[in-house]
Amino acid sequence: MERNLLGVRVFVAMAFIVAAFIALGMRFHHVQVNRHDELYAKAKATYTRVVKRKGKRGRIFDVNGGLLAGNAPCYHLIADPQLTGDNIQCAKTAEFLAKTLGVDINRTFIKLATKRQKDGRPDRYALIKRDIPFDTGNAIWTTAREKGLRGLFLQESEKRIYPKDTLLEPTLGFINVDRDKAVPVSGLERAIAKYVAESKGRIIRESDRRGRPLACGKEVVDRPTVDGMDVFLTVDENIQMIVEEELDTLCRKFRPKAAYAVMVEPRTGDILAIAQRPTFNPNDRSTMKNGNWVDRITTYVFEPGSTMKPMVISGALDNGVVTPWTKFNCEHGYWKKARLRDSHRMGISTVTEILVESSNIGTAKIAEKMGKQLLYNTLVDFGISRKTGLPFPRESRGVLRPPRRWDGLSISRFPIGQGVSVTPLQLARAYCALANGGRLVNLRIIDRLVDPATGRTFTNPPAPAVEVFKHTKTARQIVEIMKGVTRHGGTAERAAIPGIEVAGKTGTSQKWISKKESSTGRGHYSEKKFFATFVGFAPADKPAFVLMITADEPQGNHYGGVVAAPTFKRIAERTLAYMRTKLEFHQ
Repeated sequence: MERNLLGVRVFVAMAFIVAAFIALGMRFHHVQVNRHDELYAKAKATYTRVVKRKGKRGRIFDVNGGLLAGNAPCYHLIADPQLTGDNIQCAKTAEFLAKTLGVDINRTFIKLATKRQKDGRPDRYALIKRDIPFDTGNAIWTTAREKGLRGLFLQESEKRIYPKDTLLEPTLGFINVDRDKAVPVSGLERAIAKYVAESKGRIIRESDRRGRPLACGKEVVDRPTVDGMDVFLTVDENIQMIVEEELDTLCRKFRPKAAYAVMVEPRTGDILAIAQRPTFNPNDRSTMKNGNWVDRITTYVFEPGSTMKPMVISGALDNGVVTPWTKFNCEHGYWKKARLRDSHRMGISTVTEILVESSNIGTAKIAEKMGKQLLYNTLVDFGISRKTGLPFPRESRGVLRPPRRWDGLSISRFPIGQGVSVTPLQLARAYCALANGGRLVNLRIIDRLVDPATGRTFTNPPAPAVEVFKHTKTARQIVEIMKGVTRHGGTAERAAIPGIEVAGKTGTSQKWISKKESSTGRGHYSEKKFFATFVGFAPADKPAFVLMITADEPQGNHYGGVVAAPTFKRIAERTLAYMRTKLEFHQ
């Protein structure tokens, strides 16, 4: 009996042990096979760390490699509110940071003392100040530790810098930073964002429980960091400085509301310099006032006045409507039919005299002989109301109404640049066609892109030009007439350069006062507010550049020949001297 009972006990014990081994085996199978991926991921998380690394934003250079926009290493000072201590300790830290960094003491205290986010989770990150120089950041961190101030950390980063300060602004533009992400705001920084934008990479690194890299641990690149492309512009930094210095001289003398300058190589459409006033320094945001950071040279339109006349007259010449010697009665200064005046009296005058002496009446009669459709087609052929080919998404097209929307005075007003609006860029581009034999080019400001990782270059060749003139002689005729504008008796004698022929045209246009701006409640042309403009090219027969200068509401004088023409002369003389020196150096 006892033996049987012992056998039963042994059998039960053996069965239990077998069952236990089976259960344990099933558990091992479940853990090692069914839950392998889950548990492996958890284990891996305890000894690996994901490190995110940010690429560098592409740099911007001038055509010769001068740095215009780059990146500089810096620190962001951040705080962990869970480690900053009680309110007394936070107050001490805030006072210290206010004295050393100039941050607002009250706002800083709130950041340090706020322990919970809105959703109730612990707040572990508070940005105290961005873009702190390395030396300053290290000194602050060392002093904070000596004072026993806790919870402060330095985060390595980079900030966008503009080594030439105001040079090429606002065309160059600037960026803001949102949570360590670059946000392009204006100008080229925004227009070419897709080329210069960087991307973040990820590295998976074996580390200890505190996140420190293991000496013999593995490091795997999960996603590579990619730097943005470097962009080389067509702008020449040296010419840009000349243009900006002389534009400043104009502004000091005539105190305009705004002023613009564009210099273009007429055969390629390459922008050599582009400037506007007022401007700002993107390295010092306190200089950003009253919208002076807006790239108005691509978006702002104005009535070009008499600078429109060479386009109209060249169209009439090319289509056989007139010759340079065709005569018109300029009505001794007042044309009753069109209610149109000239600034001085002219009688029977040739087409050449009409342009050289800038007769509104004579030009209007030439346009009347052309007819609405030919006049309209001529202006469109010169790029009026068309974009210039630059990459700026907000570039204005200007205003040119089609013939079906013209009134009885349009045929006499549009050819003298009244009732038509252009951007400074459109006007410069139109004169390129006058300067280069009648070929309308697209403007170009990006010369090439370079991949900083491989050194591979991507060129941006000029787009094919469009022929404006039917006859080659038209270009020679209009240039010869425009030379007279800068000779003795022309409206732009002050643009003349000794020993070099200059072709160009002045413009003095009244500003339109809208109903909202008008004290009478009706729109009208101002008798006190003007645009003073000169556009020209030199040397006239083989132009090195086209240069447009315009001043918005100059004080003391409002004539293009007085305000803008002398600035053209000074810029042209200095630029031609620089170009000769550069050519001699390369030879």
